[in-house]
Amino acid sequence: MEQIEVKATVTIPGEGTIAGYASLFGVPADLVNDIVSPGAFKSSLSAKLPKMLSEHGGEPIGQWTEVVEDELGLRVKGRFDLNSKGGRDAYQAVKSGRSKGLSIGFVATRAPRGPDGVRTLEEIDLREISVVREPASSRAIILNTKSAPAGKETDMAEIAELETKMKTLSESVADGLHHLTEHKSETSKLTDRLDKLEAKANRPAADPKADNGEIEKKALASWVRGGVQSLDEDEIKSLRDIEMKTLRLGSNPAGGYVVAPEFSTRILQSISELSPMRTIANIMSISTTEVIIPKLATHIQPGWVTEIGPRPTSEPTFDQQKISVHEQAVIVPISQQLLEDSFVDLESFLRNHIAREFAKMEAASFVVGDGNGKPEGFLNDPDIYEAVETAADGTGIVDSLIALYYALPTEYARNAVWTMNRKTMAMIRGQMDNTQRMIWGDSLATGQPNTLLGRPIYEMVDMPDLAAGNVAAAFGDFNVGYQIVDRIGIQTMRDDYTGADNGIVKIRARRRVGGAPVMEEAIAVLKGTGE
Repeated sequence: MEQIEVKATVTIPGEGTIAGYASLFGVPADLVNDIVSPGAFKSSLSAKLPKMLSEHGGEPIGQWTEVVEDELGLRVKGRFDLNSKGGRDAYQAVKSGRSKGLSIGFVATRAPRGPDGVRTLEEIDLREISVVREPASSRAIILNTKSAPAGKETDMAEIAELETKMKTLSESVADGLHHLTEHKSETSKLTDRLDKLEAKANRPAADPKADNGEIEKKALASWVRGGVQSLDEDEIKSLRDIEMKTLRLGSNPAGGYVVAPEFSTRILQSISELSPMRTIANIMSISTTEVIIPKLATHIQPGWVTEIGPRPTSEPTFDQQKISVHEQAVIVPISQQLLEDSFVDLESFLRNHIAREFAKMEAASFVVGDGNGKPEGFLNDPDIYEAVETAADGTGIVDSLIALYYALPTEYARNAVWTMNRKTMAMIRGQMDNTQRMIWGDSLATGQPNTLLGRPIYEMVDMPDLAAGNVAAAFGDFNVGYQIVDRIGIQTMRDDYTGADNGIVKIRARRRVGGAPVMEEAIAVLKGTGE
């Protein structure tokens, strides 16, 4: 598979999104003497969208949501998968300027080579588009001009117009040497003008300090300290110039809430570190109030047949499961004196408080929530799972854990993890099997979980202790068995009045999240008995 790299300065028009040009049409040829013709991608794009990779390798880091040809080249828009490490790393690399361009991976299906050695790519089978650190081509086009400073759209139109003029002018010069002197001055002026416009278009991505995150952080701190009225004209203008991409001021119907995308992303990352279920469950981001997930109710029934014997007919049946998002709300009280202290990092202070409270609330709901105004926990109805019983006093618990390990179907056991609370962990940590080997294994690397019978073990403080009728431990593939649904965005509001008598300003935050078990056969549980 071949690759073409384009220094197509990417932009980030929204939280976790990317836009740019993956390939540009026409001259000049790239470093390997290739020129891409308009229409080269048409056949490939009608069949499928390419993968979104980093440096042409590894697992996908997100997905391209729009890949189209226009008059300049292959214009793309995509969204990073912020729930995966690869997606987050690539997103941060683009934001910081470490990754500066895009590169296509393709198979050339029609590509004649001319007498000058230049190959014209007339038809391409596009396989993937990668985010890369150092692109090879020097031609740069910015697509999403609405997120850039005012006037950028005009710059792009001028670049396209000037490139056309340059091409026409070069052809005229080649037709007759007697016109060379006449056109040389005009060609030089157009070239200089094009170079200046391209340099101007490239500046935002080349300067990591001019990052919207810094604008947002400054605006957020100003808003927390003094409310909307404390924002100066430059801050408000900056916010509007980038489509309110940083601090979005809420209207009266919204209750005065604001949304800061970068701040929201950092809170969600902190919540992921504090909420154990987010480490092992499947996570989906939606922009609606609910999601409907199809579930396989019955499997097909294949059969053995002879060469000319009748074939059995069997069709699977499907069911649906609806997962709704529920609202979380938290209040962070801040003293007026603390707000007046300019040395306090308010963004970090708020992020840590909000993330900690949201994480505690959702962690409990993901385990024991009843689904009424909150997510449904996986232990809301433990009777839906395969269960192994054990004595409430811990007698014979090693045999029970081994039985639980083998109670799970093999297809789920390969990726299964253990969950239990700290007290149950203490009970089994020193246990040995009948060969006098420890069943507990300590982690050999920082950040990696301990293991039980060779599989990772995670602490869930909201799981019950081992007692008669309680589910004290679970073993399962939670990535298949439990679904978390996030409604994008965290809103915050400054309340100057309800705590004013005590010198307190309240920062109110709200978000929406849902969750429910979706595949009961992927999880098995350990239940205590009185015997």
